[in-house]
Amino acid sequence: MSDVQEAIKQAIQTEKNAMNFYELGAKQMKDQDAKRMFEQLAREEREHAAHFFKAYSGNDLGSFEEFMSTPPQNESVWITAIQKVIGPDFSEQKALEVAMEKETNLEKALRETAARMTDPSVREVFELNAKETHNHFLTIESEYARIMAMVDESDMDTFVRE
Repeated sequence: MSDVQEAIKQAIQTEKNAMNFYELGAKQMKDQDAKRMFEQLAREEREHAAHFFKAYSGNDLGSFEEFMSTPPQNESVWITAIQKVIGPDFSEQKALEVAMEKETNLEKALRETAARMTDPSVREVFELNAKETHNHFLTIESEYARIMAMVDESDMDTFVRE
C-alpha cells in the first residue's frame, strides 16, 4: 500500500475514533445543549470519514457502512481520552476541554499531512477536513464559554489557554 493510501486509511480510522468519542461523550452529558453539540459533532466526524473513504482505493475496510459500524477502537487516543473523563466525576467542562485538545491536535496533524500530499485532490481532502476540524474547535470553545458562564469569549484565555 502506498504511503498516500496508508495516510488516508489512518485518517478514516481517526475520524471514526473521533465520531465514537463524541457518541460516548454525548451519552454522559446531562446538559442538553452540550449533548446535542456532541451528537452533531459525531455526525460531522462521520462525514469527515466519508470524505476520506471516497479517496481510499483499498478494499480491506469493507463498505463504508460496515467499517463505521465496527466497535470503537478502545486503544485509540480518542477513546482513551473520553474514557478518562467518563465516570462518577464526569463533567461537561472536562469533556469539552478534552474535545478542544483533541480537535487542536487533529487539525495540526491534518494540516501537516496535507502539506506532504503531492496529489492535489488528496491534499484538498486533508485541507477541507483540517478546516472543518478547526470549526469544531470553535464550536466546542463557544459551548465551553456557555457552560462556564463566561461573560465574554476573551475570558477563555483564563480558563483554557493558560
